[in-house]
Amino acid sequence: MTQIPENPLILVDGSSYLFRAFHAPPHLTNSKGEPTGAVYGVVNMLRSLINRFKPTQMAVIFDAKGKTFRNDMYPEYKANRPPMPDDLRIQIEPLHKIIKALGLPLISIEGVEADDVIGTLAKQASAQNRHVLISTGDKDMAQLVNSHVTLINTMTDTILDEKGVHNKFGIGPELIIDYLALMGDKVDNIPGLPGVGEKTALAMLQGIGSMAKLYEDPEKVATLSFRGAKSMPKKLVENEKEAKLSYELATIKTDVELDIAFDKLDIASPDQSQLIELYKEMEFKRWLSDVIGQSQEKVAESEVEKIAEKVDANYSCILDKTEFNLWLAKLQKAELIAFDTETTSLNYMQAEIVGVSFAIKPGEAAYVPVAHDYTDAPQQLDRGWVLAQLKPLLEDPNKSFVGQNLKYDKHVLANYDIDLQGIAHDSMIESYVYNSVGTRHDMDSLALKYLGHKNISFEEIAGKGAKQLTFNQIPLETAAPYAAEDADITLQLHQKLWSELSRDEKLKEVYQTIELPLIPVLSKIEQNGVLIDSYQLSQQSEDILIRLAELEAKAYDIAGEKFNLGSTKQLQQILFEKLNHPIIKKTPKGAPSTAEEVLQELALDYPLPKVIIEYRGLAKLKSTYTDKLPLMVANKTGRVHTSYHQAVTATGRLSSTDPNLQNIPIRNEEGRKVRKAFVAREGYKIMAADYSQIELRIMAHLSNDEGLLKAFSEGKDIHKATAAEVFNTPLDEVSAEQRRSAKAINFGLIYGMSAFGLSRQLGIPRGEAQNYMDLYFERYPGVLKYMETTRAFAEEHGYVETIFGRRLQLPDIKARNGAVRKAAERAAINAPMQGTAADIIKYAMIKVDQWIKELNNLDVVMIMQVHDELVFEVKDEFVEQAKLKIQEIMQDAAKLNVPLLVEAGVGDNWDQAH
Repeated sequence: MTQIPENPLILVDGSSYLFRAFHAPPHLTNSKGEPTGAVYGVVNMLRSLINRFKPTQMAVIFDAKGKTFRNDMYPEYKANRPPMPDDLRIQIEPLHKIIKALGLPLISIEGVEADDVIGTLAKQASAQNRHVLISTGDKDMAQLVNSHVTLINTMTDTILDEKGVHNKFGIGPELIIDYLALMGDKVDNIPGLPGVGEKTALAMLQGIGSMAKLYEDPEKVATLSFRGAKSMPKKLVENEKEAKLSYELATIKTDVELDIAFDKLDIASPDQSQLIELYKEMEFKRWLSDVIGQSQEKVAESEVEKIAEKVDANYSCILDKTEFNLWLAKLQKAELIAFDTETTSLNYMQAEIVGVSFAIKPGEAAYVPVAHDYTDAPQQLDRGWVLAQLKPLLEDPNKSFVGQNLKYDKHVLANYDIDLQGIAHDSMIESYVYNSVGTRHDMDSLALKYLGHKNISFEEIAGKGAKQLTFNQIPLETAAPYAAEDADITLQLHQKLWSELSRDEKLKEVYQTIELPLIPVLSKIEQNGVLIDSYQLSQQSEDILIRLAELEAKAYDIAGEKFNLGSTKQLQQILFEKLNHPIIKKTPKGAPSTAEEVLQELALDYPLPKVIIEYRGLAKLKSTYTDKLPLMVANKTGRVHTSYHQAVTATGRLSSTDPNLQNIPIRNEEGRKVRKAFVAREGYKIMAADYSQIELRIMAHLSNDEGLLKAFSEGKDIHKATAAEVFNTPLDEVSAEQRRSAKAINFGLIYGMSAFGLSRQLGIPRGEAQNYMDLYFERYPGVLKYMETTRAFAEEHGYVETIFGRRLQLPDIKARNGAVRKAAERAAINAPMQGTAADIIKYAMIKVDQWIKELNNLDVVMIMQVHDELVFEVKDEFVEQAKLKIQEIMQDAAKLNVPLLVEAGVGDNWDQAH
């Protein structure tokens, strides 16, 4: 392997890498929809070079705008090249800024190309015995290689010295210009000799020598053994002028007048503040974190000192009552208090408080440890005493608290009989409402993005993996700065995000009237939990195990051999090699895909994929629900307590984990059996209230289509009504098959389904599916207009909105990649509907919770929210009254141009109620 001498002068062909990075995946954009992939690719390569070779001198060279001396020599030079794409052009300026901020010399000389500048610098350095490493993907640069000049292609990690050039091209560096001239170059529009390609050019140069020698005695070429050698002398003579012009065009100029000599290309110290701003703008979060970490104070030898140096000196660790009371007095007078708990677990039902932290102004915070129990831990204030002092403050509805995911802290305090009131702000929710797709909404990510601050990470103080400490085991020297910083940064994030949110009245209203009031409602639902029948689930697990064994045996029989149904590699071998099923799609690594949608398509024609689909579904149901749910029952309540997440989905929908209630299948018998295990306590019933076809109703409202509005207002079966319109059939004569097709069209349009997607779903020819869609739009022209205007709005503004003003940013709406752009367009059409549905059910939850509070009893308990459904536990004698009231509240949650319809069911378990 070629060895690169230490500390080479590195010359980077910036123009070459810029184009290559632009065309290479991933095609990145920031949250504003601005393309960033080319910048990322080039900067990543520069960082890699610096880390690998540790140079002290380096330059990045770009082509200048305008024509060069080669255009004067040959006007058609590079005439075939298309204009630079706009998505690339707008990345040049930020890239140049980042390169300069990295401390790297950037050179661009008018009238010549980057190759010529590199050639000149390389020649100067080589003459002084300075080793040069040229980073490029351009084969033309091989002509510059000598004993002091080496090429490296970082995209393929290929290094070419003199021997490497000979091995790659079959000739030495001294004949590369001749080689390029004989072949010509279609990309650069260099003519070359007609009909001469790589093999012919190489045969002539290896057989005779340089181009000059070929023209000394052209007839000599006829004696060579390559195909067409006999006619080559005549071709050489007739095209001598073009050949010699090609030689000049292919020759890299090595005498460009430069303002800077090779030995002055020193790497300067990076401009950290400029890099922070640029990386924030481009949203290169990992690099931003690196730079912020480097820009903070130098780390000391010990980990304790390292962490202490990262934080403000105004962080206090409170260990005595006098200091605590001073802080308590400040808290009682403060207009807004940032509050955070440190605990032993992320599971809110099990978490014990280890300490609490506060901040009332930026840069000033305090941590109160109450349960650190490591060896030699100092005497701390008693947890019971501290919480007793704080209880009146925390339960005062007239106080104002801000936190990062305060729902968790509210839960933890509830474990100590403290009902946190006064939730005025939540920085996680502020970030989510401001831009649901712009970043992750955890504190570390938000601090980097909005404050340019790198938080102390939990891993820094607790370690990683199996040996990671819980917070009570962490020494106060490191725990206190970490905990105090949490409160301080929460306050600073709130100030920044609230300022941004306040500029948009609609976003501000979504935050204040939907998301903030929802926090205590979700907390209550989670605390309520749901009762499950563990015995029934264990029985179902046993039944599934039997069925899995049957499916395994069936799969072996079809395949003609035993194999591991869970092994992707073995399944690929059986399906595509042994059974010769068609390859529908490939993985990024080129292997045949066995993804769900591939198996679904194959299952239409072949038995094994159908068996695999059923096997996978049952195996997942067993591991995720029937086996796992009984293990999730909390000891102190005997119930399962999920966690709802407000800041995960792009559209405003809630998600849930541990367990994920949203993913329990409902369309198959086994999934419904899981729902049967969600039961009511004695004397109560399960009630499920579900919005009927809410997204289609929202579509009718948004599109204002007369046909849809009429169908919903008259209470018609919308799918039958659609079928009657599309198939020109009287309503009472619509067949089940026609209704099924209409339903697929109705729901497909919500998700931006194409005619191809519809044809696959219905199993009909694409032309027939297109005809269905055309007929649909003829009957419902308002829908087509809505889709067209929504796409146009999204493209112009970069976002779409719900009826209530929730905004979904669409950074890919102008993406160069067609598939990516189409996906963004589909999201643009769907998001206002899905997001509005999410807003409506959130409003409903808040209003239902208010009604339940007014009852001031336990006759009705809200226990779950799943998709468009609310689930309750209702006292037997109160069922009918509650059912009517809940339907009324949910239907009145929003006023649309069509009525909202809520269907409510009652039963001993969730399946019966649904």
